[in-house]
Parts: sequence; structure tokens; C-alpha cells
Amino acid sequence: MSRIGKKAVAVPSGVTVSLNGSDLSVKGPKGELAMTFVPEVSVSQDDAGITVAPINQTKRARSMWGMQRTMVANMFEGVTNGYSKKLQINGVGYRASMKGSSLNLQLGFSHDVDFPVPEGIKIETPDQTTVIISGIDKQKVGQTAAKIREYRKPEPYKGKGIKYEGEYIFRKEGKKK
Repeated sequence: MSRIGKKAVAVPSGVTVSLNGSDLSVKGPKGELAMTFVPEVSVSQDDAGITVAPINQTKRARSMWGMQRTMVANMFEGVTNGYSKKLQINGVGYRASMKGSSLNLQLGFSHDVDFPVPEGIKIETPDQTTVIISGIDKQKVGQTAAKIREYRKPEPYKGKGIKYEGEYIFRKEGKKK
């Protein structure tokens, strides 16, 4: 039994929910999101909110149960508050800036890296070493942050690279004479 899946997702105030079979559409103050449920789960709407239940007791149905319920909760959170990730850039000469609709990164390569901003994502650079990625879709925000971080992951000796805010970089000791 999924402890998360058993709980109904309460619909926040100011959010409109439309459930057509296995298609769910959610509209809130920040925007609109839609998803299609996997065939292994059934979805219903009542006074308590949105309830997800497995159709049968197969392993896949039980594993999809909690995940689909969490995805609905993430949609409600996204259309009401939104999601954001903060990246920090460490290194001499490493910097980021917005140039039009793309993020320009100088990361010690022989060339600048231009990252096109995906649709539905907003990227800000309050200073040269901070990048803030925000949007209403949790998966898109996280995926965009991961793609940007992938250009120059933090290395363990000096900690140079792009890291998430609050991320701990395991440091190694350098060579000894």
C-alpha cells in the first residue's frame, strides 16, 4: 500500500481542475498544465480533491500509484506558487549573462556557451555568478538546471564549476611534494 497514494490531493483555492477520463488539466494564477495518467491507475474527483487508485495489484500499478499522485500535487504547486532552482558559478573568469533569449556562459572554454531558454522557463542572472531558473513545471525546471550544470560540473579539487545552491562539493586533497 502506498502511503502517499492513499491521500487525496486537495485542490487549492483559485485553481480550476478539469478531469476527462485519464486526462487532467489544471489552471491557476501562474499558468496552465496538463497530464495524461498511465492506464494502470484510475483517477476520480470528489469533495476531498483528486484521488488516485491502482486498477489492479501488479507491481507496475502499485509503483505508478504514488508517482501519479505526486505529479498531481506538483501540478497544483506549480500553478499556484511555481518552482525555482538557483545555480552558483565558481571559478576565475566564469560568468553568466542573458543575451536576448539565450543564456551566455563563459566557463573557461575557448568559446562562450549559448544555452537557448526552453519554452515555459524563465532564467534570470541577478549577478555574474548566479543563475535563477523558474517556471511552473517542476520537471522542466529541474531538467533545465541539470543541463546548464552539465556544461561544467564542480570539480573536487578547487570546487570550480556550476553547482546548485546549497550543494556540498566533496573536496579532495591535491598532490603533495
